[in-house]
Amino acid sequence: MTITFNELRRIKDSLPDGSMKRIADELNLSIETVRNYFGGANYEEGETVGIHLEKGPNGGIVVLDDTTILNMAKDILAKEGVN
Repeated sequence: MTITFNELRRIKDSLPDGSMKRIADELNLSIETVRNYFGGANYEEGETVGIHLEKGPNGGIVVLDDTTILNMAKDILAKEGVN
């Protein structure tokens, strides 16, 4: 899947408190790995997660190898009534 970096960050920033931990717990990942998925860069505590960044407008383009984390984030936002 392809998404702009700004859109990926908007989704992350819209998540309610505790959502990153909730996603991490449900997927048996570290919270830093989930943060790295949304553009973080803490590879001492977290792992890489199959995102590829390409500079450009709107923060650039992000190609996601796996959309599981993104889909979970979108589900959380939908349940919270956030678009």
